[in-house]
Amino acid sequence: MVSHREPWSETTAAWLAQLVAHDTPVLGICYGHQLLAHALGGEAGNHPAGVEVGTVTVTLEEAAATDPLLRGLPAQFPAHVVHWQSALRLPEGAVRLAGNDHEPVHAFRIGKHAWGVQFHPEFDAEAMRGYIDLLADDLASAGVDPAALRERVGPTDTAAGLLGRFARIVEAHHGS
Repeated sequence: MVSHREPWSETTAAWLAQLVAHDTPVLGICYGHQLLAHALGGEAGNHPAGVEVGTVTVTLEEAAATDPLLRGLPAQFPAHVVHWQSALRLPEGAVRLAGNDHEPVHAFRIGKHAWGVQFHPEFDAEAMRGYIDLLADDLASAGVDPAALRERVGPTDTAAGLLGRFARIVEAHHGS
């Protein structure tokens, strides 16, 4: 957890801050999203409403319409999530780009080319079901029904497409 402030994580946070300062494209996913927020002066910690796991709907904010990574996406799209912690406070100057009822900050941008996404664009449905199965006892202990979560797992093509979008941003950045 980012809030544990392990030495390796703090070193990585300092490195991330340098990358952002040099306008190097960055995409932080889940832990990386939280670490990016922390690295630049925000705060990561336990989500006040507890765990969010499974396939959820992410809703774009108005600012996403002009964001290089998110523009042109549907106003709402499904995404896979598994997190107990969140970016509780964004760094000064960060732009909130997406959220949902549970998680107000599912995506943000800081600077021109650094993004954090709380959801997992790299997960397919099989990986998401695997996480639910792996965490079934912990989820049940937290009052969450793993079987119901597993049933609601579905495709997340729009979220998965962010990886290719980010790769094209990196290519354009290094080509200029």
